[in-house]
Amino acid sequence: MLVFKKGNYNARLADGQSDVLRAQQLRYKAFRDYDSVGVDQDSFDEKCDHVLVEDIKTNALVCCFRLLPLNGGQHIGESYSAQYYELSALQDFKGPMVEMGRFCIDPDCYDANILRVAWAAMTKYVDNAGVELLFGCSSFQGIDAADYHDAFAILRDRHLAPKRWLPKVKAPSVFRFTNLLRGKPDRKQAMLRMPPLLKTYLVMGGWVSDHAVVDRDLNTLHVFTGLEIKAIPPARARLLRAVAG
Repeated sequence: MLVFKKGNYNARLADGQSDVLRAQQLRYKAFRDYDSVGVDQDSFDEKCDHVLVEDIKTNALVCCFRLLPLNGGQHIGESYSAQYYELSALQDFKGPMVEMGRFCIDPDCYDANILRVAWAAMTKYVDNAGVELLFGCSSFQGIDAADYHDAFAILRDRHLAPKRWLPKVKAPSVFRFTNLLRGKPDRKQAMLRMPPLLKTYLVMGGWVSDHAVVDRDLNTLHVFTGLEIKAIPPARARLLRAVAG
């Protein structure tokens, strides 16, 4: 069972439905309505492992995400992402894979170490399970693509998926950011608007779909994101494993 402590935080797998409920409540706060109490849930929750990152002093839940392990690409259609992306190209991926979803940090928490501990927990999980591909949906807040043109231009120019794995369009409403007018993006603005989760994927060698899905339910634009574990730069891998202990 995944359990470790680092600094002010403890990362562990959910132990029973009460833990899952805590994660669902944090997701509701982060994704749906900051000002009220509710539950964000769907049918995938029952199939997933849920990771909780807690403040050791207060026991407050500061971050959570869920993991759906798959034995190989032949099961990619069972993933949450497959609802929004046509992923037939990834059916040929032979190794174990895991989908990370519903990643969120409490909007009231600003400690950068929370993200580091979350990724260390992911690293521990990936290593223990022999995962070869980590994937999921990385979300931009809001559905106005104009707010993120510089960020999307960076994705277009530097981080598109290899053609052999490239997801195709499936969702009814998408933003094809590869059709943006060519021009040099403002890298500073791009990095300021890039979601922290996605930035972490990218610095480790991750890649994205060539379009963003317009998700009006969660009020987000999201891109399919993949990370082949063997492609992570050795220095990054060593750093993550050092944090995970």
